Amino acid sequence: MKNHDYRKLDWPLIVCYLILTFVGWISIFSAVYDEDHAQIFDVTQRYGMQFIWIVTSFFIAFAVLFLVNPKLYSTLAWIIYGFSLLLLVAVIFLGIEVNGSRSWFEIGPVRFQPAEVAKIATTLALASLMSSYQFKIKSFKNITRILAIILLPMAIIIMQKETGSSLVFFAFIFMLYREGLSGWYIMFGILAVMIFLVTLSISPFAALIVIFSLLLVARGVIMRRVFLHILFLAVSLPAMIFSPRLGEIQFIAQKITLPDEAWLAMIIIPAFVYHIYSTIKHKFSGMWLTTLSFIGAVMLVFSVEFFFERVLQDHQRARIENLLGINVDLKGAGYNVHQSKIAIGSGGLTGKGFLKGTQTKYNFVPEQSTDFIFCTVGEEWGFMGSTALIFVFLFMIIRIVNLAEKQKDNFNRIFGYSLASILFMHFLINIGMTIGIMPVIGIPLPFVSYGGSSLWSFTLFLFIFIRIDLDRWK
Repeated sequence: MKNHDYRKLDWPLIVCYLILTFVGWISIFSAVYDEDHAQIFDVTQRYGMQFIWIVTSFFIAFAVLFLVNPKLYSTLAWIIYGFSLLLLVAVIFLGIEVNGSRSWFEIGPVRFQPAEVAKIATTLALASLMSSYQFKIKSFKNITRILAIILLPMAIIIMQKETGSSLVFFAFIFMLYREGLSGWYIMFGILAVMIFLVTLSISPFAALIVIFSLLLVARGVIMRRVFLHILFLAVSLPAMIFSPRLGEIQFIAQKITLPDEAWLAMIIIPAFVYHIYSTIKHKFSGMWLTTLSFIGAVMLVFSVEFFFERVLQDHQRARIENLLGINVDLKGAGYNVHQSKIAIGSGGLTGKGFLKGTQTKYNFVPEQSTDFIFCTVGEEWGFMGSTALIFVFLFMIIRIVNLAEKQKDNFNRIFGYSLASILFMHFLINIGMTIGIMPVIGIPLPFVSYGGSSLWSFTLFLFIFIRIDLDRWK
């Protein structure tokens, strides 16, 4: 790189990166501080090891900026993606087990998680595919290819029992929306989450009522007869809700008690048959999409129990139940979050000061140097310090989005939006779970949480974008 190119590096992003890594380092020092090992460079402690990870990440950043040809990323995108899938499969058989999941390679003192690299590899594959000549995102064939690229590593990561890491891949929906994917997909995703939560926290019966109500409203909008459909809903809804409680029915001189879902089926099935009939007869535009969405939603309701019981691990189920208030256990599954909220709340406006946090000092919060590192910031630096850290993150994400919009090459723009989306998902989930609005799923806070694998991968991710951003100056 020529000397005059140094000025064209995006220094605001680099400064944000340096601030976050420094805040992370001193927060880790505070979270696991030991008076017998008071030196922050003591490599026998986590803060000493984090310093090594930071220094090595600087070498990674230097290599990406000055030694690697940026054209290699698009040229080798599919090879990198294939290699990442190979690592994901290999770690199931050759990796070590940590907290119930087999997702880590261990080489001496270094642990490496392939799932972190898989995010970058998937981004490269998507950018390569979507920047190809005459690519159209609204094509069914292309949507299928995109789903395959995203879902394949997700499925393998779930097989490693790392459900939390796999959920981060849903962040690509934001990039796909920017590239022209219909906003209905995001709406369907939000509705799917809502149906999942209603099924889990209330009952499948309640979820089916919600789905049926949405079908009627959607049908009314498409047919431009919203009032009539809402009127029908207002009449039928009380019948659906209260009919199971009216008692047993008489059938051939024998009383039979039907389950809630059976009562609901008596109303939904005839209504749905009529819906199909009128759709075929009148050929309403958009009605088939509504119909398929309804069928998919019903299938989702009856698959929630399988996913919850068979896919999620015991501690993940317990944490979700605690979050939803199904089974509040402040001494078990809810202990981490409860103590984290106490730590953050005790910080007040300006915090207790560096190394003066009582929740931190007496180890009340488990995993405080990794997943719950944000509560250390909240306790010791208070509302002001927490807000400042959040501001740096938001500035970095918004800056990446703005730079992505300026890219002349589609590959670079897609890469930038993917980076911003994944950073935002990590930021949202990690801080959300420390303050009790998200389930605890083991997502690190980028550049701040302890761990070389996460720091290295996010450093590589960020500085690849900073380097390819230079191409727009040509």
